[in-house]
Amino acid sequence: MNIDRLLQQGNGDEGRTGAIPPLDEWQPALSGDMNIIIHADGRWSHEGQPFARPKVARLLATLLRLDDEGYCLVTPVERWRIKVEDLPLVAVEADFRDGAWWFTTQFDDVVRLDAEHPLTVTSTPQGEAVPQLPVRFGLAARLHRNVYYQLVEAAESRDVAGGKSELGLTSAGQWFALGQVDDELLGEAP
Repeated sequence: MNIDRLLQQGNGDEGRTGAIPPLDEWQPALSGDMNIIIHADGRWSHEGQPFARPKVARLLATLLRLDDEGYCLVTPVERWRIKVEDLPLVAVEADFRDGAWWFTTQFDDVVRLDAEHPLTVTSTPQGEAVPQLPVRFGLAARLHRNVYYQLVEAAESRDVAGGKSELGLTSAGQWFALGQVDDELLGEAP
């Protein structure tokens, strides 16, 4: 995979690399492993060094999908597996408009929280329960801590069985849980 050639094919805008290509149509054989790591906080590194140019990580993110063999960078003729510590994308912004929550990733993917893109709470490699949402081609975005706090501030409480309350929010007519709390603990809040 020649990164310089890929950059030349970009649209020339220093901050963006264009639209997401039709990765689902490309089915090359696995070429091997590439020494690229996407860290849990969304940073990318190659051979232990952080990417010096954000444009490179942005371009490669447009070529990323989740395959049976793992996370792969895909072109029409090559497919290279890379390592991802947690999830490859991070939702860094959240906005409520037109009755729905909209999330933006560090690479400007915009996703509406809805039945097709549901919020689920899963564990990070450190064992923390943190929400994620699907984005594209099997990729998911972990909610950045600030985005999660923004959602918690906007959350509503609903009673559920067993003396617990569920915190969550409504988006595009759907309820999405952020977590459960014992009702006794809610009553003890100052």
